[in-house]
Amino acid sequence: MTIEITGSAQWEAWQAKVLPPVERVADGLWSIPVPIPDNPLRYVLVYALECREGLVLVDAGWDDDVSWQALTDGIRTIGAHITDVRAVLVTHHHPDHLGLAGRVREASGAWVALHTLDAAVARPGLSPEERSEDIRSHLELHGIPGDEARRTVDLLDVGRALQSPAPDVLLEDGEEIRLPGLELKTIWTPGHSPGHSCFYQPDRRLLFSGDHVLPRITPQIAVYSQTAGDPLADFLRSLERLETFEVDEVLPAHEYRFGRLDRRLADMTRHHIERLAELRAAARETPGRTAWELSARLAWSRPWESFDATSRRFAMAETIAHLVLLENRGELRRGADRPVRWYPAATI
Repeated sequence: MTIEITGSAQWEAWQAKVLPPVERVADGLWSIPVPIPDNPLRYVLVYALECREGLVLVDAGWDDDVSWQALTDGIRTIGAHITDVRAVLVTHHHPDHLGLAGRVREASGAWVALHTLDAAVARPGLSPEERSEDIRSHLELHGIPGDEARRTVDLLDVGRALQSPAPDVLLEDGEEIRLPGLELKTIWTPGHSPGHSCFYQPDRRLLFSGDHVLPRITPQIAVYSQTAGDPLADFLRSLERLETFEVDEVLPAHEYRFGRLDRRLADMTRHHIERLAELRAAARETPGRTAWELSARLAWSRPWESFDATSRRFAMAETIAHLVLLENRGELRRGADRPVRWYPAATI
């Protein structure tokens, strides 16, 4: 099934691998692309909504001087100024969404809103050294050899993640966000992050989907050292929940705007069902493999051998998320040794 592309200029820019234009989406609603330096996603689509008191932003962008310039220039393009921003609604805590919120607050006095669960994750109370050791131990636990685990951690900008701006307002599921002339509803959609939230504008049937629903790729659903619970199960339930909302257009944080949300939800669900079947078969064919070893046996968008250390870390984290769901369904079991090895449930 195919979606309906509604952001034609954004789609054309994506194909051409250039930054899309600042674009008027509807009366009082603008899309402002903010670049992410050295990242294959290229940019975050920040949405600016007019209210009678000024502007409300959905997401803020990566904390970098180039990104800040693009955001402030974009706001000037629509005839406003950064000081007009009254609120920043952040879909989730990842630095390409939350990062610039602190600068926006300093420049304008705006309040920053984030779901309660993501506020806790964004500021975990660890030193950079403690966080690095925690990540390294997790990588080795799931099968990455010690030398590669250390090299992988050395590539991470741990300090940036620990310096995320703290929100002023903590959001909960179903919370109504009301400003003069503007109303939005918070929809808690965990999976990509514990507190990921979409924002729904019912009078226009618009969904600001963050990273939860994108038109071309599926968001990363992963288990890292600080991940609790079963994020893939949460994500699949969140997809089902969105089926109950009447949505004419989806405004994602990356790529381009689209319609036919129902088709995209079905495609994303099918992708994970197929990945679960692939992983289940791999674990049964070669019992006792680590998540690292199983990751190398799965079909990715490009050969495993071409992945750099960061891409392999991401891939393994996704594999663990699928293993956890299969474990919770009683289909797979993990052994007690270190590194963790996975077996069909009936063999242990």
